[in-house]
Amino acid sequence: MADLSLARPQGLGLRRLPVLGAILRSRAASLGFAIVAAWGLVALLAPWLAPYDPTAIDFAAAADPAPSAAHLLGTDSIGRDLLSRIIWGARTTYAVVPLSIGSAFLVGIAAGTLAGYYGGWLDHLVGRIGDTMLAFPALVLYVILITAVGPSMLNIVIAVTLAYAPGVSRLARSQVLALKNMDYVKAAEARGEPALYIMALEILPNARGPLIVDLCLRAGYTVILIGTLGFLGLGLPPPTPDWGGMVVEGSHLLSVHWHMAVLPCIAITSVVVGCNLMADGLRETQQ
Repeated sequence: MADLSLARPQGLGLRRLPVLGAILRSRAASLGFAIVAAWGLVALLAPWLAPYDPTAIDFAAAADPAPSAAHLLGTDSIGRDLLSRIIWGARTTYAVVPLSIGSAFLVGIAAGTLAGYYGGWLDHLVGRIGDTMLAFPALVLYVILITAVGPSMLNIVIAVTLAYAPGVSRLARSQVLALKNMDYVKAAEARGEPALYIMALEILPNARGPLIVDLCLRAGYTVILIGTLGFLGLGLPPPTPDWGGMVVEGSHLLSVHWHMAVLPCIAITSVVVGCNLMADGLRETQQ
């Protein structure tokens, strides 16, 4: 009798935590993870780290928003402490980005896995829907959706999901097509395992490498997107601390008080660089 308990590829089992190991083996990924984790800690501890309420106005400081002993990074044009708003802006970013990316990947992986495994009319339907969504320029799609329904955290999550899910679906589909004829998948089918079990526990765990790299890249893109929407006035409604909104608030005083716009830009850039370093490092460990 044939042995149907065929081994999966080494290092890809569910119990091995390969992602953490891959991050630690790569200097770039380790540095990127440190940057992203540091900002995550800032977001988590925002109520204790921020010296002021991010919406509180200091009318005396508004007349001279330059850095001072009372406001280490200065204030914005109406007297709100810039350090506090940057710290709370991290919490805003770290609330929106995981929700947006998580929703996009949940929808995209589910659609791509089903399309790749079953093929046929389902594959054609998912492909045509994805092609239609990808035909729109991403930023134009965001602006149309958010302008139509209004700026809010939920609407940004919906816009990112609709824009990113087709690309994630294509990647998941390609991975499933490459893996569904592997011996360990055929062995599971011969054992009579249900299709959902095979997709969830046999195929997807071995496809997660490229998906995690893509997730890191799209997380960086989403940080840029949130900043761009905030700059265009389509981000989270005020007075919510939003790095992109802070940039546009300070841009009209850039020649006089550069810190108002530059410091939020540095925050955005650092998170994006961290995500890209993680993606690059994880990609290197797969080669």
